[in-house]
Amino acid sequence: MLCLHHAPRHLFFTGKGGVGKTSLACACALWLAEHGRRVLLVSTDPASNVGQVFGVSIGNQITALPAAPGLSALEIDPPAAAAAYRERMLAPVRGVLPDAVVAGIAEQLSGACTTEIAAFDEFTALLTDGALTAGFDHIVFDTAPTGHTIRLLQLPGAWSEFLDNAHGDASCLGPLAALDKQREQYQAAVATLTDPARTRLVLVARAQRASLREVARTQHELSAIGLPHASLVVNALMPAAEAQRDPLAAAVHAREQAALAAMPETLASLPRDTLPLLPDNLVGLDALRALLAQTAPALPPAGEPTPLPAELAARSLGALVDDIAADGHGLVMLMGKGGVGKTTLAAAVAAELARRGLPVHLTTSDPAAHLSDTLAGSLPGLTVSRIDPVAETARYRQHVLDSKGAGLDADARALLEEDLRSPCTEEIAVFQAFSRIIREAGRQFVVMDTAPTGHTLLLLDATGAYHREVARQMGDARYTTPMMLLQDPKRTKALIVTLAETTPVLEAAALQADLRRAGIEPWAWLINQSVAAAMPSSALLQQRARHELTELAHIAERHAGRLALIPLLAEEPVGPARLYALTHPESGA
Repeated sequence: MLCLHHAPRHLFFTGKGGVGKTSLACACALWLAEHGRRVLLVSTDPASNVGQVFGVSIGNQITALPAAPGLSALEIDPPAAAAAYRERMLAPVRGVLPDAVVAGIAEQLSGACTTEIAAFDEFTALLTDGALTAGFDHIVFDTAPTGHTIRLLQLPGAWSEFLDNAHGDASCLGPLAALDKQREQYQAAVATLTDPARTRLVLVARAQRASLREVARTQHELSAIGLPHASLVVNALMPAAEAQRDPLAAAVHAREQAALAAMPETLASLPRDTLPLLPDNLVGLDALRALLAQTAPALPPAGEPTPLPAELAARSLGALVDDIAADGHGLVMLMGKGGVGKTTLAAAVAAELARRGLPVHLTTSDPAAHLSDTLAGSLPGLTVSRIDPVAETARYRQHVLDSKGAGLDADARALLEEDLRSPCTEEIAVFQAFSRIIREAGRQFVVMDTAPTGHTLLLLDATGAYHREVARQMGDARYTTPMMLLQDPKRTKALIVTLAETTPVLEAAALQADLRRAGIEPWAWLINQSVAAAMPSSALLQQRARHELTELAHIAERHAGRLALIPLLAEEPVGPARLYALTHPESGA
């Protein structure tokens, strides 16, 4: 593997969700450990599943993996990090300040900004605290999907710049109180990240146009902030031998080769590894070794496709849209792990509602989403937007300056401008845009393609914090908050999107539990890109289909009261006709 050639101390695996970052990071960490290196594998993804891959419980502490000598793992847990951070802030003032003041500080520390800073604090410590990581030769980072990772890797520079220019009077005092003490740590983190002798980025992609565009964008954005040159891994390529045996495999192989041929030049010039699609789920040490070995496993001969159970075959996306359309308006949120196809299915649902003559606003909170590319055209009655953190932050800053800053003198206005340069401002701006869109659903359909799970949960955390503050201030008075609208099943339908694979199903179940704790009951599960539903004749795809049937039964029995099964299509679902095929597979479009 070129990405492991002369591996530096820090390796970051990043890319669009669902491309196999976790599997590859785990496999590379295992390979290094089995070649005599002492390795710490770290997940910075709020929806981490490293523990599931190794079949052990890891959590927010460095844990040795007994089955892999030399390898330890850590899952940075944002809520746990935030709790510890809050306690560090509150412990010195309890019993010193009045209880009401302490309660106010605690409330100030309850938002998503605190969660982000606390997790970020742990991340930078791993880069800079020699005592913490002295026992390891390599630290391998399995990162969150691209948009969240770019934000994480930008933060050391963003906070360093803010602290260098600030005077310590920011109104966001709760989360920022300890940041000035960390100035040297953040500066050291920047030096580590931008040194190619110490840090290497491994961009992971699938041979799909959207995935390759995304890693090209990632490389551009991270290069702009001085991060080192990257290596590229193209994962899960359809083997040419399978393409000769099955029309579906042949179609997938052809579109993968076309995507590679049209790869952006900035990626084509990078050192590149390619890995084949494997028939089995990548869980356990043997599966991880097989990923890097690149040897074709023995498969039983291809036979007749296994038919779907009748109760699953009848559950189509179009039937779910029938039920959604009956309400006439409402918020439809598609949620789940990165890479499961939320953007595509959101576009398909929105397009089908618009086709029925209903007004629809299709929007996304995912920094890496490409709704316009998926739609590849326009439809009457359908409007499309994106919650752009940069644009929303600029709009929010200008609004505050025009309102609160209008009557301030020069010194006070300069202080306000300084406050608004805090990276925390983005949290408030994105939340306000999210809230505006939620309220639109009272008069039309709003279909929202959300960011990958961890990022979305942080946004919901901000929504919950706002709800608690309003409830505290309003007392017994009547009010309606965005969280109350999300919790109202007549207004909001949360659709969990997943693949029929072990890890995505586990993550979808965890997301469902998180939503229920927030008082939001998921309305349905969408099982996307189902090989079993496509009835393949390739031996490799039939093996994957058999694994799927086990997961589908598990979903139906334990998790989803309502579900839809969407088959893997021979053609990439881009444009109105192919999106129509997702809601009407019988059409053959």
